[in-house]
Amino acid sequence: MEVSLIAQLGHGSGNQLYSGALRRQRAHKDFVDQLDEPSTRLAGTDFAKGERSALYSFAVGAHGHPFHRHAGHRVFTAISGSGGAQLRFSTASQQQIEQDPRSFLSALRYVDIPPDCLFTVRFGGGTWHQFTSIRDHGRHPVFFALSCHTDELGGELGTDVLERVLSGDAGIATLTELLPQTVSELLQREPILHAQVPTTRLSLDRAPGTFGHAIRRVARCFAGMFRSALTTFRDVPGFIATDIQPLVVEEIDPPEGSLLYGQLAQHHHQDTFRLTVRGKGYAHLSAQEVLAEVLEGFLIRRPTGVSWLMRIRNLLVRPLKLRTSPLGCPVSSLLSQSSGPMFAGKYPVLDANSTRDGKHSQVILGADDRHLVFRSCVGVRIVSDSQIDFTLGTRVRYSNWFGRVYMGMIDRVHRNYIAPAMLRSAVASAAQQRPLQRAHGLLA
Repeated sequence: MEVSLIAQLGHGSGNQLYSGALRRQRAHKDFVDQLDEPSTRLAGTDFAKGERSALYSFAVGAHGHPFHRHAGHRVFTAISGSGGAQLRFSTASQQQIEQDPRSFLSALRYVDIPPDCLFTVRFGGGTWHQFTSIRDHGRHPVFFALSCHTDELGGELGTDVLERVLSGDAGIATLTELLPQTVSELLQREPILHAQVPTTRLSLDRAPGTFGHAIRRVARCFAGMFRSALTTFRDVPGFIATDIQPLVVEEIDPPEGSLLYGQLAQHHHQDTFRLTVRGKGYAHLSAQEVLAEVLEGFLIRRPTGVSWLMRIRNLLVRPLKLRTSPLGCPVSSLLSQSSGPMFAGKYPVLDANSTRDGKHSQVILGADDRHLVFRSCVGVRIVSDSQIDFTLGTRVRYSNWFGRVYMGMIDRVHRNYIAPAMLRSAVASAAQQRPLQRAHGLLA
């Protein structure tokens, strides 16, 4: 047997973890409560693929569990309750027990684990073991553990057990063998004298048997009861979230051939942002068709943060009789009622251009306001069968001192958040049903 203490946790944390983790475990579809050892199979075997290991969580309550053994070896990591834990082992073999049941008692060894402690245990197959509280007053759980069965076929398994393991229907209880009848009858006649069993006492904060060790044990007992009681009044939810990293948007100079170069020869502000995606989702579409989907994305998938900023902006500038729009400024003219050019028959634009090969398409959006004039260029360039570049660029010319002050106030948030967020959101909307892939991850 090998036992290692890893870390001493905070007062009462063992009971609290046990209470919360066991409640979650009981809600698991593979939860089993047998032999005073409630357990859950978290990851099972897959013999067809050569996977013979399995992962279980299991708990030992305040009253411990009976002596038993497993055919295969065991390795587990656990956190003891706030009253500590006692690990009891006997290495008596089946042959020794058959010859003399008292050999089980002769081979007994105990290991005391301190309260609220992270520890690991490893022991060989066929080792009799029992986990219980150090003191039998039933106030604290023994521990909560994660057990890795490195080989579910390890050891000498009976025919019935082997069939259940191979079928994937086995659990901790299936792999458990209780004491032989002769030993059970012996223990009924001659109860174990625990004080006479060789015991190893472990600790990480104070030496076992000292006054400081005793004081800390009492403090942990009371803290454990308090924190365990608090856990019963709290929900123990769980969540699964798919973490999709945001598409990378970079600021660049307007690319060669951009319609932005023909707009506002005299301007005071200019920026362009590019987003590159890779994949086969647009393999059969032209740049014009992709651009139409992006423009639709600007309309239907507005970043929440940008929308709130526009609400605040509209509220502040309405008394000044400036233009208002629910869309971010670079594409706000998509909602105009202009009778001018229309891209794809539905999106009002100031200008548009597409190459004959269908690899590059761009439009100019924009409006003239009392304080400034802006022009924005949205472009799509199909670089290859598996790469597309999306760009959003803007030029601004001030009409008066207020326009200069206004741009000075919003320039940083425009460059760092508004424009990149709008481009990212519009492309994500267009690609929602297409298997695109970024250079460093997937785009859903």
